Amino acid sequence: MTTESSKAPPLYPKTHLLAASGIAALLSLALLVFPSSDVEAKKTTLSLELESPAEQLTQDQDAADVVQATNEPATSPFAQIDNSAEDTQQTVQAEPAPVVEEKKSASHREVIVGKGDTLSTLFEKVGLPATSVHEILASDKQAKQFSQLKHGQKLEFELSPDGQLTNLHSKLNDLESISLSKNDKGYTFNRITAKPTVRSAYVHGVINSSLSQSAARAGLSHSLTMDMASVFGYDVDFAQDIRQGDEFDVIYEQKVVNGKAVGNGPILSARFTNRGKTYTAVRYTNKQGNSSYYTADGNSMRKAFIRTPVDFARISSKFSMGRKHPILNKIRAHKGVDYAAPRGTPIKAAGDGKVLLAGRRGGYGNTVVLQHGNTYTTLYGHMQGFAKGVKTGGTVKQGQVIGYIGTTGLSTGPHLHYEFQVNGVHVDPLGQKLPMADPIAKSERARFLAQSQPLMARMEQEKATLLASSKR
Repeated sequence: MTTESSKAPPLYPKTHLLAASGIAALLSLALLVFPSSDVEAKKTTLSLELESPAEQLTQDQDAADVVQATNEPATSPFAQIDNSAEDTQQTVQAEPAPVVEEKKSASHREVIVGKGDTLSTLFEKVGLPATSVHEILASDKQAKQFSQLKHGQKLEFELSPDGQLTNLHSKLNDLESISLSKNDKGYTFNRITAKPTVRSAYVHGVINSSLSQSAARAGLSHSLTMDMASVFGYDVDFAQDIRQGDEFDVIYEQKVVNGKAVGNGPILSARFTNRGKTYTAVRYTNKQGNSSYYTADGNSMRKAFIRTPVDFARISSKFSMGRKHPILNKIRAHKGVDYAAPRGTPIKAAGDGKVLLAGRRGGYGNTVVLQHGNTYTTLYGHMQGFAKGVKTGGTVKQGQVIGYIGTTGLSTGPHLHYEFQVNGVHVDPLGQKLPMADPIAKSERARFLAQSQPLMARMEQEKATLLASSKR
């Protein structure tokens, strides 16, 4: 009896047995529902489900032992949940630093000028009262430049911790920016102009359509293309002489800021091959500070007259003594050359001269007549209007714009009628041999060659390198 009574199971309180049975049932159910590989991942969920029974048994030590049997680590979700309210409060109180950092970074604001924006609306966008605009504009006479806004312009604001404007900055272009800085007396205006570095650049192009398209494809800007046409305009008629396969090489000044090209300077040297004949040009500034273009051997590129008074125009009618007039419908000598171009295209003076007429002249419509010394006279007819400052009795310089293509007088469409007279006799402007200007002075020839020869050599080298790389 003694042996049998010693092997009898110990007696536990009924409440303990019920709790243990409940926990065991739940664990068995969990193992059946969740695959073994997911038990660990689902422990938190299971523990949360047991939270309520556990809380009911917190005063019962044996129930607490059963909870520990779930193999939860010491830092179980129970500990995190039980202390979550207190921990959260402590965390909020212990993190003022990041908030201060946010205020510091928010002191720099940027806005882009959009359609309909004014300085007042931009101030409001960054949290500044519109009334502060008046104070800023009145602080300095030059500060009004900030109110001259352009679409897409960026304004940068620096604000103090209390939200007051300390600096306003805006970039006007690649070279210029303006700023306002607050001081004890108000605001100080400042214009910053970046000084670009100047380097030389080279381009090569082959004409397969038009000069302007081929030049743009080669990387030459429109203004430099026009400059090149002006340099060679004494020898090449860009209205009728350009052919497919013509070539050009140009070395020009390029302005650079922080590695970015922000503008161009003059052409330093150029070479143009037209219909198999090559022309060269080198820019030279003499000791008196006057710049002009010369051939590589020192002859002047400049002649008394430019070959074409309208850039890139199309010749619609040539010089003829027996042409049938398109309006009068009878044979009548055409004592000039007609250049067809869009209405409003600029017309240039072929040479320096005195304005004999700037007004109406019969079938010519609006007309300018220029006297060039005692020998030459040029006429420009059918103009839409005259350029500012061009009037009878005045003077003009070679290449100066004197008027614009139109269709006034007896004209069937917008074009320029251009006449050239030598000692009062009409001659064909296209066939006339033009007098040349003076070559390089003997006293400056050595200095000129010291500049021109390296430029010519560089064009040869650059072109050879370019052609070699294109064949690889």
